[in-house]
Amino acid sequence: MHMIDLQRDANRQISDLKFKLAKSEQEITALEQNVIRLEGQVARYKTAAENAERVEDELKAEKRKLQRELRSALDKTEELEVSNGHLVKRLEKMKANRSALLSQQ
Repeated sequence: MHMIDLQRDANRQISDLKFKLAKSEQEITALEQNVIRLEGQVARYKTAAENAERVEDELKAEKRKLQRELRSALDKTEELEVSNGHLVKRLEKMKANRSALLSQQ
């Protein structure tokens, strides 16, 4: 009777351990799948980050180019305004000289 109890207890422990082993193997498989999924996600995020950095660099380069063009356009505008001012003064002098000539006649 004692031997049968020991055998029954041993069989129950073996069954419990087999169940725990199967459960642990399932958990390991689930964790491995989770790792694979997360590695894929990391790869996608890394690619997205690299693309975002590339786009950011391109935008910065475009901004620098546009700022150079703006400075150039502003310089040209200032140059044209100064030239226009000189031309207006010359025109006024010419008109004044013409008026003076006409009034002398």
